[in-house]
Amino acid sequence: MHMDAHEVETLNQLLEGQYMGIHTYEHYLKHLSEDSSLHETMSHIHDDLEEHASLLATRIRDLDGVPVKNEGTFGTIQRWMSEVFDHPHGEQDILKHAIKGENIYGIRMSEKIARHGLDEESLAVVHRIIDEQREHVDTLKSKLHH
Repeated sequence: MHMDAHEVETLNQLLEGQYMGIHTYEHYLKHLSEDSSLHETMSHIHDDLEEHASLLATRIRDLDGVPVKNEGTFGTIQRWMSEVFDHPHGEQDILKHAIKGENIYGIRMSEKIARHGLDEESLAVVHRIIDEQREHVDTLKSKLHH
């Protein structure tokens, strides 16, 4: 099977997004006390993102591509993080930031990328990831204003 460069590039964009998420959640976890109920939630989402990254990397290798190793072009992560961490940040702030991140960088971007003509197998992986990202948003929203 020859490598479909377009497919690999598209999946690598999604993979970069997962790495950005992984690093963002690592950042949140550093700012949450371990006995916070939010710590467990964030930790669980972080693990899901690592699994997503692994699924995408496997799919890319199956297509004879080379998976990216970090968020690459998402240099925006520093600016994005400073939005919440340069100011006082209670758990509610971190939650709101996480929900916004899942919506903008997670779901919306993944859906946009998924429209770039992927094959069925790749689409199945992407849709599974998007579904889990939607579950993350529901979980995070349920923790707001508790």
